[in-house]
Amino acid sequence: MIAPRARAESPLPEIESETARKLADRWRVVVLNDPVNLMSYVVLVFRRVFGFDEVRARKHMLEVHERGRSILWTGGREQAEAYVYTLQQWHLSAVLEPDESD
Repeated sequence: MIAPRARAESPLPEIESETARKLADRWRVVVLNDPVNLMSYVVLVFRRVFGFDEVRARKHMLEVHERGRSILWTGGREQAEAYVYTLQQWHLSAVLEPDESD
């Protein structure tokens, strides 16, 4: 009887796990300052999109106004992309950044 041939392990699982690891990494939702939107409008959007209370929404709005940017949320890439898209639909300048704070 002929012994079955040993199969070489495929590099695909390693690539898949690396991709999954990158997707599972933490990402930041960052809003950038713009000269168009009113401060009250930005607070309203933060409250509606993220469910922030008035104080937290105003804190982030002032951070955007004074520092030019504010990190609103940190987490998985898919949810971060959804938040960025939603903020852009509200006409805010939002970007996605990798969270390299670890």
